[in-house]
Order: sequence, then C-alpha cells, then structure tokens
Amino acid sequence: MNFFEELKWRGMIHDAMPGVEEQLNKEMTSAYVGIDPTADSLHIGHLVGVMMLKHLQLAGHKPIALVGGATGMIGDPSGKSQERNLLDETSLRHNQECLKSQLKRFLDFDSGAANAAELVNNYDWMKEFSFLAFIRDVGKHITVNYMVAKDSVKKRLSADSREGMSFTEFTYQLVQGYDFLHLYRTHNCKLQMGGSDQWGNITTGTELIRRIEGGEAYAMTCPLIKKADGTKFGKTESGNVWLDATKTSPYHFYQFWLNASDDDAKIWIKIFTLLTKEEVESLIAEHETAPHLRVLQKRLAEELTCFVHSRHDYEFAIKASEILFGNAVTETLQSLSEEQLLQVMEGVPMHEFPASELNNGIDMTSFLAESKIFPSKGEARKTLQGGGVSINKAKVTVDAKIDSSSLLNGKYILVQKGKKNYFLVKAI
Repeated sequence: MNFFEELKWRGMIHDAMPGVEEQLNKEMTSAYVGIDPTADSLHIGHLVGVMMLKHLQLAGHKPIALVGGATGMIGDPSGKSQERNLLDETSLRHNQECLKSQLKRFLDFDSGAANAAELVNNYDWMKEFSFLAFIRDVGKHITVNYMVAKDSVKKRLSADSREGMSFTEFTYQLVQGYDFLHLYRTHNCKLQMGGSDQWGNITTGTELIRRIEGGEAYAMTCPLIKKADGTKFGKTESGNVWLDATKTSPYHFYQFWLNASDDDAKIWIKIFTLLTKEEVESLIAEHETAPHLRVLQKRLAEELTCFVHSRHDYEFAIKASEILFGNAVTETLQSLSEEQLLQVMEGVPMHEFPASELNNGIDMTSFLAESKIFPSKGEARKTLQGGGVSINKAKVTVDAKIDSSSLLNGKYILVQKGKKNYFLVKAI
C-alpha cells in the first residue's frame, strides 16, 4: 500500500512539503501526530489524525502519537480567538492514560513489530528544560520575523483581535517545533502530520531540524473537516461527539453518522473508514441511484460504530433506532437493559407515577391523565378511541387497563402518542 496515494484518493492531503512521497517510498518512516490532552477522551475531531496514523501503519511505517502534556499547559493559538485554560500535571497524566487506551483500538502498540506504534508525552522532555536553556539552545535559531509571519500569529495580532496574544502562546510554535526536533533525534522521526491549521507550527519544526541538525524532515497536513451546511464538524446540540461510550452513547454516536447529509457522507466515508476505493465508489454509485434508501449513511454509521465501539454496540444501535423510528415490537423493548433503555430515551420527557396505583391496576384513561401525558381524561379518551396511543410499542384501546406487569426493568413504561411523541413514565 502506498501511503501517500492512499491519502490522496481519500481527500486527506491538504499540504505536503516537497520530498514527502519520496521519503515514504524510500524506507520505513516514523511519523507523528500531536493530540491535545485537555480531556480524558478523544472526540471525532481527533479521528482524522488517528486515521492518518492508521493508514501510515497499514502501509508499513511507524506511527507515533504525541500527547501534548507540555503544550497542553500553554495552549495552541491556531484557530483560537482566546487563550485556553491550563491543566495541572495530575489531570494531564490521567488524560494521557485514557487516550492511550482508546488509541489501542486503532493502532498496534504491542505486537513487537518494527513499526509498532508508540505513545509519547512532550511533558517528559520539557519538564526539566530551564527557560534559559530553552532560549539559548532553541530560541536563538528562529527569528521573531519568522514567527510573526505565521498565519496563526498574524490573526491574533491583527486589529480585529481584542485579546491580543500572550508571550506564552507566542512561544507555542517553538515548543512544538522542539518536539519534532526531539523526536527526530530520539526516534528518527522524519514526518509530522496534522490539520491544515497546524502547518505553521509543523514547519517551524522542520526549520529547527534543518538549522540545528542539518537534517531533512517533512510536513504534511489534512484538510480541516467542515460540514456541507457550514456548521462545525463533530458538534451537536449536546456538544462534542466523544469516542468514550460514557460521554456519547454508542447509539447517539451511530445516529450522528446516520444523519449525515449526502454530500458529507460521500466525503466522510473516504476519510473515516478503511473501505477500499472500489468499495467506496460502488457505495456512492448505489446511493446515487436511490438516495432515499440512505445506503451510504447506513454503511458509514455501521463502519464507524463497529470501528470505535463494537459489532454488539452497532446491533444495539439498530435495535434502538427501530424502537424510535421503525416497527419494533414489545419484545424488542423488553430486551433492553435499564442502561440501554435510558440511552435510547435520552431527551425523551420523563413523568413519574405512583407504583402503588399500578400494583392494583388502573384504567388507561386515568393513567394517561394522572401521569400528565394528556391534560385531561377527555383528551386521553379521544386519542385512545382514534388508536393514537401505544404502551411499550403495542397499541392500546380506551377500555384497556394497565398494571405493574407493563413495567420495563421493573420501573418504566414507554408511552407513544401519535407517531413521534414519546414519553417515559417512571414508577416511584
């Protein structure tokens, strides 16, 4: 597999320094991607860099994931309008361990192969570096003129920026540049990859290597992913889409990809899956003959949910989607654990109802009114007569009764009013 060609057809190359392809074709090459450790989980915005490392390793090269423990204490000015909060060492170490456990899902760290992945933390080599030693051994090799010319710096120093830029953030590119120099010296790392907004920081590293070591090193960036409608990729109303199942449930993770627009799905299926060029082209062609079937989105959601979580989580997501949007039956609903039920029903209004009233049984009209799902018995009766109410996915009639045997996991009842209005009633 030709790594450069693979990324090119997938639309994952924005900029590349001359000589990158030749270097990759010449020998097994070590390359790194920096990961911001400000949270204890990766989110889908990190997946582009992770996929670059994945393809690199599949092509026989050596991936290095750099957790920016030191740079995380400073804050990267690239694309930011203001300075970020700084983290303490304990938080950074915790985050590093969490990120490594996630990265092990995608990269081979443990096989002992020559191109096994490595995880490094720049705090380990920066923590003993004195300020005087840094400005003497590193700072003197890069001019202020060179640093100010970077787009990330110019934007923050422009008249439009009210905040300006601290000296701490101004030095960020030097610290990141030194990371590349350190990895060049200690790991023979000759390539740094990242998002297109990192080009300035990455090339500062190649410049340091050239000036201090007289060596050749390379930079390559991928495009920043944006949604076709102009909104930020990876953001939803509830925030980031995380890879940690406790932060974003596998069901909601699946739904994010399933709800991709046609234009986005055509781009994302190339970037975020390992499907071959032939498979991708075949899927896109099939999708274009019948867009309403959403073949592309379904495959994208399947590939990503299995890749990041598991086949079991994907199957649960299908089941959950059937409950909310399809023709699932009561047995499907009853098969869910309490945790799964609450994942599926996240955001669904929850009402409470006295468990004692269910023990003896209660007529359906009273139950619907007393649980506040309907404002009155009259309105509940009218909807029941029209066949507009389901309990646990089964239609109910106006003369039906409900008791504790209807409880899911011993405490919940799912009420559906019409086609799309769900309510979860909790017995207390």
